[in-house]
Amino acid sequence: MKKETLLQIILGTVGGLIFAIGMCMCLIPEWNLFKAGVVTAIIGFIILLCIIPIYRKNHPRKPHGPINWGLVATWTVGVVGSLIMGFGMSKIMVGNASQADMIVGLVTGVVGLLICVLNYPIYAYIKGNKEQ
Repeated sequence: MKKETLLQIILGTVGGLIFAIGMCMCLIPEWNLFKAGVVTAIIGFIILLCIIPIYRKNHPRKPHGPINWGLVATWTVGVVGSLIMGFGMSKIMVGNASQADMIVGLVTGVVGLLICVLNYPIYAYIKGNKEQ
């Protein structure tokens, strides 16, 4: 293993943990650490940004080819599905959710999850149509 790869792994792990702790400090009101959480999250984000120059040194740019519309569609469907699933999760987990919130959240979360699961079939379909 190259030392640059090990450095990327270490920076990613440490930066991700510090960023996550900062986000927890911001989002858990019982801790009363919002300002300190913002500072901690920014420090974690800066550590994560330090990975970019190391990555660019080891992976030079390649010339771009044609746009892979299968990947574009897969990313779009994945993001939309994740947002829908996240909305459903937040409906269930926020405060004292009523029974109607639980049902709406559960149905919405399952629909979002199904959309995410459809990513590969969509990609395979688009890729299959391109080859013909």
